Amino acid sequence: MILRASWWSGLPPAAGSAVMATGIISVGLHLLGHETASRAALALAVAAWLALAADFAVRLFAERSRWESEADTPPALTAVAAACVLGTRLALLDQAFLAGCLLVLGAVLWLVLLPAVVRHWGHRMPGAVFLVCVATQAVAVLSGTLAAVLPARPLRVAALVFFCLGLVLYAAALARFDVANLRTGSGDQWVAGGALAISALAGAKLVAAPLYDGAWHQALRTVTLIVLALDLAWYLVLLLAEVRWPRPRYDVRRWATVFPMGMTAVAVLSVSDAAGIPWLEGLGRVLLWIAVAVWLCVCAGAVRSALRPAAAVRSPR
Repeated sequence: MILRASWWSGLPPAAGSAVMATGIISVGLHLLGHETASRAALALAVAAWLALAADFAVRLFAERSRWESEADTPPALTAVAAACVLGTRLALLDQAFLAGCLLVLGAVLWLVLLPAVVRHWGHRMPGAVFLVCVATQAVAVLSGTLAAVLPARPLRVAALVFFCLGLVLYAAALARFDVANLRTGSGDQWVAGGALAISALAGAKLVAAPLYDGAWHQALRTVTLIVLALDLAWYLVLLLAEVRWPRPRYDVRRWATVFPMGMTAVAVLSVSDAAGIPWLEGLGRVLLWIAVAVWLCVCAGAVRSALRPAAAVRSPR
């Protein structure tokens, strides 16, 4: 069986969430000390990112009308988040230069894409609407991670600014989210919780930063713990919704289920360390292995979809 070219060329912007999901699984495995598996996941994420980046360039220069029609939709922001998630993992490998390049790329894409997405916001939107928060917090996380490697005050300030802006954007997205997606969503409804998870991770980076102490440190710690608690509440609600309304069929938006699950695990592990709450580590470990299991299931579904001879790939905007 041969991989269909039409399958690859027909992938929507939401496919970027596969890179995000695989990249954050790599980060989680690294935090638990499973370095070989972590690097294997990183290699897969980088390969997928390079392929999607090439496709992005082709659409930009050869299929401009299609690129413009997709650039103002929330899934386009996966380009920002994917670059920053990969940059975060590379920073943890002491690849500061490459991580810095991805930070610059992510920030530029954020500046270009976010205004267009916000201008075209509507009401009763799917879970992808929360990508405005995810993309913003991804820049905050990478800035905070690099700040630990390169002790530069501007990076810490940038992390704080994007963290606060991300929380504002989450509130704005929540007002536009269609809660019926808990029943009808094809996977991206999980971003409602994933956006809080990456916010908690960004908060953990700030809590761990020596620049913020005293009242600032306590305020950041409190906000981060509240955000993490809300994320875990969303996780439970979304999990119960999956049990109540099962959706076993593969959809590319299922990668937007894996990412929040993996991000929640990483956020719990990071907050445990930064905030000094040891018992959270055990919960983070359990959540990470659940995310890995779901990653394997979604990956198997993606492979079957790619090899299916005549099936059409569902292409959400």
